[in-house]
Amino acid sequence: MPARSFVRSAPPALLAATLLGCASAPLPPAPPPLATTSTVTTHSVSSSTSTAAPPTREQVAAIVAAPDRTDADRTNDQRRHPVDLMTFVGARAGWTVLDVSTGGGYTAELLSRMVGPTGMVWAQSRPRNPGMPAARPAQPEGGAPAPMAAPAAPSRGAAEILAERSARMTTAGVAAAPISFVALPFDDPVPPTVADGKLDLVTLMFNYHDFGWIPVDRAGMNRAIFAALKPGGLYVIADHAGRPGTGIGESGTLHRIEESFLRKEVEAAGFRLLAEGDFLRNPNDPRDRNAPEPPQPKDEFVLKFVKP
Repeated sequence: MPARSFVRSAPPALLAATLLGCASAPLPPAPPPLATTSTVTTHSVSSSTSTAAPPTREQVAAIVAAPDRTDADRTNDQRRHPVDLMTFVGARAGWTVLDVSTGGGYTAELLSRMVGPTGMVWAQSRPRNPGMPAARPAQPEGGAPAPMAAPAAPSRGAAEILAERSARMTTAGVAAAPISFVALPFDDPVPPTVADGKLDLVTLMFNYHDFGWIPVDRAGMNRAIFAALKPGGLYVIADHAGRPGTGIGESGTLHRIEESFLRKEVEAAGFRLLAEGDFLRNPNDPRDRNAPEPPQPKDEFVLKFVKP
């Protein structure tokens, strides 16, 4: 199995809240520096939905370094390691992609820059219901005390935030794909116009575990994503690692999911594992707390699945 080495360094600062699930919860204080050598392991499964070459690490680094990106996104870079992550994702020019549980659109914007003006990015979040209080996990991400009551809904919704991202890139002259927001339930997150084998890539970043405390038909969601992808299409999921035997049972408290549990659920929909990214792993994390003690990065995994 071919492998490439990466080094992870812990962030000195973390991003403030965005819109949904772990993306919107308070984050822990900055952990001390950590450096771990890690690998990307590929499996013997073919994947290709395009003749375009995948982006090089240098090309992704140039995208991440673009001067028009926001300070908030650059802060988020310190924990997301986007050069490693987006090189692993491998979105190609001209691709049609879907970012599930897009939150504030951090990943959607990077994908937009990667697939370029001949591509298309769909960004999904569940519909907002102003008349209903937002569902909250038993414990927010990062270990902060649970709120006594749900805070007021953000003044701006995902659609407005994503439109601002697209407008900013247009003003800066960035050759990026349009970002189209879609409000759909997580059980069936795929826009109808691309639901029948028209997607090249689907991403779900650090929120799959939330579908343990949010009532979601995860099997139905994975089947819908499988049906929407072209043969050879990719489904990339990143999340916080849980301990063996915990499944998704600690999703609302420790905000973690057992890697083998997630893999089994996704493969049940017909996917095959293509590659594993270890650049966010931290073997020193005991995985028994929401925010590790002593302070350090959470152990996180990244899996790339393919539709045969």
